[in-house]
Amino acid sequence: MATYGNLGKFYINGEWVAPSGGTSLLDVINPATEESVAQVALGTREDAEKAIAAARAAFPAFSAWSVADRLALLARIRDVYKTRMDDIAEAITVEMGAPDGFSLSDQAGSGLAHIEATITALEEFEFEEQRGTTLIVHEAIGVAGLITPWNWPLNQIASKVAPALAAGCTMVLKPSEIAPLSGIVFAEVMHDAGVPAGVFNLVNGDGPDVGQVLSSHPDIDVVSFTGSTRAGILVAKSAADTVKRVAQELGGKSPNIILADADLEAAVTSGVEGCFGNSGQSCDAPTRMLVSRDRHDEALEIAKRAAERLVTGDPRDAATDLGPVISQVQYDKIQGLIASGIQDGAILVTGGRDRPEGLDRGYYIKPTVFGGVTPQMRIAQEEIFGPVLAIMPYDSEEDAVRIANDTVYGLAAYVQSGKIEHARAIARRMRAGQVHINYPEADMFAPFGGYKQSGNGREYADWGMRDYLETKALVGHG
Repeated sequence: MATYGNLGKFYINGEWVAPSGGTSLLDVINPATEESVAQVALGTREDAEKAIAAARAAFPAFSAWSVADRLALLARIRDVYKTRMDDIAEAITVEMGAPDGFSLSDQAGSGLAHIEATITALEEFEFEEQRGTTLIVHEAIGVAGLITPWNWPLNQIASKVAPALAAGCTMVLKPSEIAPLSGIVFAEVMHDAGVPAGVFNLVNGDGPDVGQVLSSHPDIDVVSFTGSTRAGILVAKSAADTVKRVAQELGGKSPNIILADADLEAAVTSGVEGCFGNSGQSCDAPTRMLVSRDRHDEALEIAKRAAERLVTGDPRDAATDLGPVISQVQYDKIQGLIASGIQDGAILVTGGRDRPEGLDRGYYIKPTVFGGVTPQMRIAQEEIFGPVLAIMPYDSEEDAVRIANDTVYGLAAYVQSGKIEHARAIARRMRAGQVHINYPEADMFAPFGGYKQSGNGREYADWGMRDYLETKALVGHG
């Protein structure tokens, strides 16, 4: 197992520093074993304020850097990141139980992809444009407070840090205290890449003690938060008194409409795999599968086969598809929602309560498929954040769109069809920030963010940069 030499420290003003007095320690639990693998220091208001002060002091000089210099810095970060991919993947496997191969290719790999996409976006971005006699200038907003979740730790860190750097902002990052190890490795990457002192700072801690300081502090100009809708509301309220910009990527309950002209076998199978990837712990997972009522029973049979082919088990085993969920709290929540689905009369197609056979330790959930789910059921409305799929019958395309949009969320949606124009016609009617058609490959240049209670703002590449830029008009001419 890798060792983490900076666990008890924070990265502030270019140095690993000891926490202020009164800092407590939190056990980092490996969800596959339920054992503590490390302890991380939890910051206080004083720690957060030191980091904010360092970022504020560094802002005037860094925001004046040329685009060429910022590109060179991002390239160095990319190159160092590549040398630490194995360490990042190991940290993610330990802290959140992701299978080894998935941790490297998808989890660590997504962070690298965001850095590379940001470099491309910065090369092409126009920071000035002439409109008549007015010069429009896009310039760094200031100091960014970045609050990231545990489920895709490096994906979310990189998709905030890289665009903020590209825009010329300085920042304070608070990774999830539940999965902090990969964030510490990332801070080491930043240091080794030569990021100037104060430009990037990291303070571990919880929401009330560190996140609240970042969201409310007058020297933070923008706060970018990814997490639950409940926590996002608290961040927005905390930020309101200083009228700072707030970008939020929150919860989801994404519908997946399988149209009549889709290949049902392929569409259902891929839908199950998409829902259960990362053990169901993705905010944009296709968790509600909508199928024509006359093919509902056939879809259940296909989904059952697909789910039962997936291997849940030890993240170190190459045969494992799904690891555990992150914590006892999440395990209990998911078990409660599975129980509610049974109680509400949904058809339990496969899976169900308790751990998979042979796994008596670890926060493992049986890959679970429900059929006959109606929009009123809790499993159709609440974000489960585990490997649980709700299959819902519809009577017409109009009915499917209505059911799909019957949610407080609007992060992602999915449409499967044999004809792209047919799919796009349905996709245009779906109230979601990103609609995936026929299970495409990830696009790090597509804007990512939500409608309704899934948040506001957009991340990835140049879209992410915009959240960290102010727009200034220089009006007039000589």
